[in-house]
Amino acid sequence: MEIEAIMLADDGAVPNNPALPLIICRNALPQTASTDDVIELFTANGWRGAWVNGIFPYHHYHARAHEVLANVGAPASVQFGGASGPIIEFPQRAVAMIPAGGGHCRVSEASGLRIVGAYPAGQEDWDLKRADNSGDYARAHAEIASVPLPASDPLGGDSGPLFNHWRFS
Repeated sequence: MEIEAIMLADDGAVPNNPALPLIICRNALPQTASTDDVIELFTANGWRGAWVNGIFPYHHYHARAHEVLANVGAPASVQFGGASGPIIEFPQRAVAMIPAGGGHCRVSEASGLRIVGAYPAGQEDWDLKRADNSGDYARAHAEIASVPLPASDPLGGDSGPLFNHWRFS
């Protein structure tokens, strides 16, 4: 597994998270991983509210929940952090661990993109905030600061990349 941690700066429309980096894990899933396999993995590791779909093609974030995205389909280009953030190739078998406030937007995709998403236990009631809504941005900072760290890593439960990059007490 190849792991990259990226701090994303507040860009004035997307707050991002001032304390926690975006974590991209390439080759994180087995070659044969299906949507059901990934949902089972996330659920076994305490991440709930799983869904299967794509990634919205507009800049958005969740201020009241962390989120994990796993690509079990075709590759996509995803811009993280808002309109000035990096565009990252998100291939099959990649997993992104997005801290509360972390912006994300699908820029392009190949036919067959399938994303499995989930949230830490207790954060399944996620919110959707758009970068083009200044009212969302104004409220987001306080909400982000109140989101607790997950109790477990979505890939490894009580071990995994989350514990190496997000500070746990």
